[in-house]
Amino acid sequence: MARKKSDLAAMKSRAARSAVVAGGPAAAAPAKPAAPKKPFNPARFFREVQAEGRKISWTTRRETWITSVFVLIMVLVASMFFFGVDLVLSWAINQLLKLATAG
Repeated sequence: MARKKSDLAAMKSRAARSAVVAGGPAAAAPAKPAAPKKPFNPARFFREVQAEGRKISWTTRRETWITSVFVLIMVLVASMFFFGVDLVLSWAINQLLKLATAG
């Protein structure tokens, strides 16, 4: 299978990044000075929270109802399954104990 040129470029890029992490020749480059840290601004923080809140896509009432019913059905199915497994295991253990006590 022949490799595409884009795959080759991607491999070279990953190799270069790995060399930097491993301490290759590119790692000797001086690091950028850190930007001065800005003080906390509560008003800006809440504006940004509101902006992020507007980006949320909420589910519709119908989607929420369907999902809730599906979860309820799955809980009932799982509970019936585990109830059955519990009955079978308790019966098996009782049979083993009856054999162990000879009667």
